[in-house]
Amino acid sequence: MRARPLRAILSALGIAIGIGIAAMLAVVGISASSQQRVNDQLASLGTNLLRVEPEKNLFGEQTKLSPETIAKVRFVDGVEAASGIAALPRLHVYRNELVDPSATGGIQVAAIDLDLLEVTRSKLKAGAWLNPATATFPTVVLGATAAERLGVVEPGAQVWLGGRSFTVVGILAASPLAPELDTTALVGGPAAATLFGWQGNPSTVYARAAENVFDQVRSLLPATVQPQSPSDTSVSRPSDALAAKAAIDQAFTGLLVGLGGIALLVGGIGVANTMIISVIERRREVGLRRALGATRSHIRVQFLAEALVLSAFGGIMGAVLGSAVTTVIAPLNGWPVVVPPLALAAGLVATLMIGAVAGLYPAARAARIPPTIALNG
Repeated sequence: MRARPLRAILSALGIAIGIGIAAMLAVVGISASSQQRVNDQLASLGTNLLRVEPEKNLFGEQTKLSPETIAKVRFVDGVEAASGIAALPRLHVYRNELVDPSATGGIQVAAIDLDLLEVTRSKLKAGAWLNPATATFPTVVLGATAAERLGVVEPGAQVWLGGRSFTVVGILAASPLAPELDTTALVGGPAAATLFGWQGNPSTVYARAAENVFDQVRSLLPATVQPQSPSDTSVSRPSDALAAKAAIDQAFTGLLVGLGGIALLVGGIGVANTMIISVIERRREVGLRRALGATRSHIRVQFLAEALVLSAFGGIMGAVLGSAVTTVIAPLNGWPVVVPPLALAAGLVATLMIGAVAGLYPAARAARIPPTIALNG
């Protein structure tokens, strides 16, 4: 490096091709791991959940679902299970009665149907779910975010809800398909009716439908819940939100892969520069080889092979680095480690192709040097 610093610096540029491969493989690997996590999550939660909500009518008035809505949905052919919640907008929950009433923390209060946990496939982080007995008393289950904002870390704590103390009997884990539950304090329907005068009207209904008749069920629900104005009802598929997120991640991955391709181009330029400098500094070597009988094709093959070796070395180093980044990042985010073999193979092939292209001109230039001129320096 001291004897030929310029060549050493330009040789270091060849590592850029490895950086490009590392960037592409890391991006593809992390994206694939994230995608696999979404697929595993959807497989466990199911994509056959529907969410039914009332909308505003033609006059801009908010419509309501009838108290019999959940029961009617359960009778729809193809519906496997149904449940719902009813937002209680006038109620708020606080850590205790001394908290400023305006500091609601963005937490809503809702009355729930007891089958909600099973239908949404939400999980309990701690404590127990409401049952027919506890649902009649001032007890509450907190969503994951609600518990965090209230500073409740375990069941048994007291919170101030609707002007009286409620006992926390359970805390939910994050609910991917029903994220609104994360910021909600859930009370039993009987308790909400007795203590707060709730009339039994749900604000959101969740339904699980058989996969083979899913679209048919989806089309029947609006007329089922509001026969006189089906257009005032919206039916959505919560899993579509996760799928959309995965699509956005994939698009972002495409952008980053493009940046990785630019890094590959830079690496190819680095290889070309390195080989050109190598030709200039090894003119005497080329002249001696030609004088000893080497043909132009021999010289071309020599320098082209050197370019390929340099590129292959950079590609292997990049593949190892990119795979290592994926192996570290994916577990930190709770994703399975996925390094697509096709991406590894494509990356290595790309490095060899770029190395070959980058080495063509230097190899041809070396082969054109006359032996007498080369020996004279």
